Amino acid sequence: MLKVKDTLRATVHLSFDGRVFKAYHGPKAQERFENEVRVLKYLAMRNCPFVPRLLEAHPEELRIVTTNCGGRVEHLDEKRMKEMFAELEKFGVRHDDPDMRNLTYRFSDGRFCVIDFEFATILPESPSPK
Repeated sequence: MLKVKDTLRATVHLSFDGRVFKAYHGPKAQERFENEVRVLKYLAMRNCPFVPRLLEAHPEELRIVTTNCGGRVEHLDEKRMKEMFAELEKFGVRHDDPDMRNLTYRFSDGRFCVIDFEFATILPESPSPK
């Protein structure tokens, strides 16, 4: 496995079969783990096509396994970056850490994707129009 991130808050490995393993540690690790699991399940329910799919959640280890959403984005203009995070809100989630490090590019379909939902917020449901 290839280590792709190792910070005070999380360690992320990419397996050779394309799965992503994320382990949470540091301040509020349990809370961040639970939030990311909740948000990823919510986005899957909403059929959001540009986020990772949660494959496994291991609360006893504070570890998740997701699908891979492509490679890191090195350059992206501010307008396009804002559009990506705004598009996520249409699926009922505000990212709350809208930085380029939380975007990837999926070559299989030429799509930018959003990752890392530790701090994301599920937005209140809008009332249905009458």
